[in-house]
Amino acid sequence: MENMMGKMTLAKHKPERGFTLVEAMISMAIGLILMAAMASLFKTALNSTMLVTQRAETQQNMRAAIDLMVKDLSMAGAGLPSGGIQLPTGAGNNGSSKFGCDQTGACHVPAYLYPPTNYMYGIIPGYSNGVEGSAVIPAAPAPVINDSVTSIYCDYNFPLWEYDVTFVGATGGQISLAVDPLYAASPPPAINANGGIQVGDLIMLSNNVGTAVGEVTNITATALTFADLDPLNINQSGAASNNIKYIIGGAKTVAYRLFAVTYYLTVPAAGQTPRLMRQVNGLTPVPVADDIINLQVAYDTYTAAALDANQANPLGVGESPNNIQKINLVVMGQSITNDGNKSQNMYLATDVAARNMAFRNRYQ
Repeated sequence: MENMMGKMTLAKHKPERGFTLVEAMISMAIGLILMAAMASLFKTALNSTMLVTQRAETQQNMRAAIDLMVKDLSMAGAGLPSGGIQLPTGAGNNGSSKFGCDQTGACHVPAYLYPPTNYMYGIIPGYSNGVEGSAVIPAAPAPVINDSVTSIYCDYNFPLWEYDVTFVGATGGQISLAVDPLYAASPPPAINANGGIQVGDLIMLSNNVGTAVGEVTNITATALTFADLDPLNINQSGAASNNIKYIIGGAKTVAYRLFAVTYYLTVPAAGQTPRLMRQVNGLTPVPVADDIINLQVAYDTYTAAALDANQANPLGVGESPNNIQKINLVVMGQSITNDGNKSQNMYLATDVAARNMAFRNRYQ
């Protein structure tokens, strides 16, 4: 029976091998290493993106600031008499006049008086005079030097010269303005129109006797008042010379609005970051750019046919601002976006030619 039935045999199955514990641990370790490498690459990519973002916004912020500064500095001295303007002097004067101050009497740079002898140059350097209230900017690199700079030039956008000027009274405290008949067919805007003259503006008056400057203290549609005790101490009718009263007897007086533009840094209250400010004449200053932590200005001057390049303090070494030929600007900004507590700082530098320092518009 056994032979007849034959033998029934079962197929043999080969046992399947799995991972050993060691192999599993090695695989896990390799996987962890790969995951760590991927995480590191991802973090590096994030850091690179943040770095590019910080640098791009910082550079854009600084360029906006530099562009406006270059515009004002390139105009320095335009329309002023060659060498600048002597402000009130002599017996009866009330001390030096001011710049960088507003109508509230607040002065926004530590040293705000015109240089010795009360002289208005086209450019007024402000070595180590660049932070309002002498506030500390911890992020500024050592040695901590922040400068201000003031550029003064005629405003040719508002055609004040198209008015005939008549002095009212004997003290130079007021002038009346009537449109010159030459321009009657296409008259200029009213002096108190939008974009026109404001209280605190500086007016340059020139005739055959000389040139004087007044600060506007009141405006009507036909007159400007220059009262004494003005915030900028420009209107000094009691001074013996170089005030408006001194030129009253001249013929054909022509008026121009001046812009005295001061750039400086301020540290706002409530923990806000430093910002670059622009202050014009005796008006309220306005912010130009946030997160500007350093402003340094140097000058190329020519004295006795010799070049003094990158002079940071011309007044301090006895050089006249009238000898300035080029202004060298360095602005340092801090990124507005922070990566945790990390910020990026960047420098931006440029040069500005002082081509108008000896310019006078003889066609008007």
